[in-house]
Amino acid sequence: MTDLSTTCPTTPHDHHAAVTTRRATPADAADVAVMVAEIAAHEDQAAHVHVQEEQWRRLLARPEVIVLLAEHSGGPVGYVSAVRQLHLWTGGDVVNLDDLYVRPGHRDAGVGRQLMATLAGLAKPEQLLIRWSMEVDNADAQRFYRRLGAGLRHKVLAAWPPTAYAEAAAAVPPGGV
Repeated sequence: MTDLSTTCPTTPHDHHAAVTTRRATPADAADVAVMVAEIAAHEDQAAHVHVQEEQWRRLLARPEVIVLLAEHSGGPVGYVSAVRQLHLWTGGDVVNLDDLYVRPGHRDAGVGRQLMATLAGLAKPEQLLIRWSMEVDNADAQRFYRRLGAGLRHKVLAAWPPTAYAEAAAAVPPGGV
């Protein structure tokens, strides 16, 4: 596995301690679960989070699940999460970024940029495309990603939950796929 540890200069709150980034392990499940709940609450999506600490422990052991933690003074201050998966058009893998989150009090100090740079370092050896989506009205995120050099394009993201596709799936005979 590639060494992902990086160090960034200080945050505005403590000029003596640096922010470090590293890949989360199953032992980090509690911290990851708490921060996922924080970002979901921030986005008014808390009702949609169903992964608890024990399941995070299992997920963080999977090689395709990428969660990079940013730490300051020994505590987590942010994370970026992604999943490596096959892209059928290219026949190669891509990294699908899920969340980039920096806790209040540590924003605007380079932590998000450092997390993204660490993710880029993970993707670089194989020249993997990193892709993600964001809300159309999230101008701050769009500005941040443009400053990183990301290209933005408008696309409609669809989600088809089981309750919505149940009728269509019922029409397929058992074993019919």
